[in-house]
Amino acid sequence: MAKKLYVGNLSYNTYEDNLRNLFAQHGTVESVKIITDRDTGNSKGFAFVEMSTDQEAQAAISATNGVELDGRAIKVNEAMDKPRRESRW
Repeated sequence: MAKKLYVGNLSYNTYEDNLRNLFAQHGTVESVKIITDRDTGNSKGFAFVEMSTDQEAQAAISATNGVELDGRAIKVNEAMDKPRRESRW
């Protein structure tokens, strides 16, 4: 079962290929998505990386948390589910 990781403190110059190459050293990368501002299209400084197994995800967290990527020490941990918002109606 795939495991989604949160990657924070990204440089605005980091691209999905950079993340894919970094995390591929620790297992099979299912997907990479850098979150961007919907108005400007600029990176918001964080991304989600999906690894194919829990073991690969744990290995990637251990190996990449605190590593410098494009001049910034990245933060890597397991992604949390987005909390549900109450209806405004």
